[in-house]
Amino acid sequence: MDLTGGSTLARTSDAPSSDVVPSSVRSSAAHSSADGSTADGSSSVAPASAALASGSSGLRGSGSRASVPEARGPVAAEGRVAGRVAPRAARPAVTELRLSAFAGHRSAVHALGPVTLFAGPSGSGKSTTLRAYEALARLGAGDTLDEVFPDAADCVPERARPDAQGRRGFRIGCTVDGPEGPVHLDVAVQAEPRLRIVGERLTGRDGRTLLATALRDPGRPAVQAEWHTAGATPVTRAPLPDDLLGTALLPLRVAGKTRGQLEVLAAAEQVVVGLRSAFACDPRPERMRAPVAPGEGRLRRGCENLAEVLHRTHTDCPRRHLRLAAVAGSGCTGPVTGLGVQELPEGTVRAVLERGGHPATPLGRLGDGELRYLALALTLLTGPGVLEMDRIAEVPDAMQSLTLLADGLDRGLDGRQLGELLRLATDIAADGHIRLAGTVGERSAGEARRAPGVTVVDLGG
Repeated sequence: MDLTGGSTLARTSDAPSSDVVPSSVRSSAAHSSADGSTADGSSSVAPASAALASGSSGLRGSGSRASVPEARGPVAAEGRVAGRVAPRAARPAVTELRLSAFAGHRSAVHALGPVTLFAGPSGSGKSTTLRAYEALARLGAGDTLDEVFPDAADCVPERARPDAQGRRGFRIGCTVDGPEGPVHLDVAVQAEPRLRIVGERLTGRDGRTLLATALRDPGRPAVQAEWHTAGATPVTRAPLPDDLLGTALLPLRVAGKTRGQLEVLAAAEQVVVGLRSAFACDPRPERMRAPVAPGEGRLRRGCENLAEVLHRTHTDCPRRHLRLAAVAGSGCTGPVTGLGVQELPEGTVRAVLERGGHPATPLGRLGDGELRYLALALTLLTGPGVLEMDRIAEVPDAMQSLTLLADGLDRGLDGRQLGELLRLATDIAADGHIRLAGTVGERSAGEARRAPGVTVVDLGG
């Protein structure tokens, strides 16, 4: 797929199209700089054959949120790897993150386990790595490109030089494993002179390109898409918006009448489900101390409504609430016999640590580390229904896994609290429902490496 008009899918004269770009529109030539460098850190956003050569997939919807229809056809339970039958993941999950050219990262490929921590000194790109993951998750959920990248120019590699048309950009991608096996998504974004997706590729487990998009006419706010059909015509072509992820749109555009279309739909839906099942958590202790008004009880990103959520879990999830109280005793100073919620006269609620025969301690009196520890533990012990995130109502909970994104996981925590939190994370991740991807500093990396079941990616080298 050439970002400016090429394609990797088979060309056929009878390929159907809905509102296809007119044949009079010719693909603009890909111009690279004099030294032939590209957007991977030295020059332009062209061409996609180089930009997405390593890559895989991407789908996107026209609405603000992508819809995931009911899965079509039987779902395979196992796959063949190196001549032997290997079990496939039951729930879609992101198992690899690729930063081909993103900010300070070039040709970076990171495998993700159930609990993965990125470690390294300040400036090594830990937060940027997690930002790329969250960006893909938001694109998969239906957010527009300008919502996801309000400062897109900062994502372009610093030494990337514009091409003859003044274009610069970046490239990111991922692999989502699940019932369909590993499915790859790669996206090339033009940041300058105008923000737009200029190339996207979705690749199935057998290496087949299931979706490819390319910019044919720079004057139109659309890319030309081609997806696998394998029917009377092997390829279907149609324009898609250049500010939305094409992969998330496929469930809305593909009929599912042929075996090829079913393959495309299954891969696209797996990627969308895997990406959308993410929650970025960044507890802010300074916002967590004051009493809050009771509400629907869904934890926000900054966890400022922690007391409201505890008010809900106290009655709706008693077993998880009791487990959280036990975890609190391992990370908070002094004896902890329970977590309670007090209703105040002004109609607000506040959470307290119960101390047995001693007066309860309002959470507002706890240290920053204790508050962050409690908030992070709560996110691990709950699920999408208790977190303020875009739930995938069309997919049964048993077929979903939640990935928590925690930048600065160790911020404000002592060694004991971090160790307890990692033990909780690996214990919960063992059943496949919840995964964790976070960042830690150099001083916490040693503790993380000693924790069984934790994958540490060192970005310091």
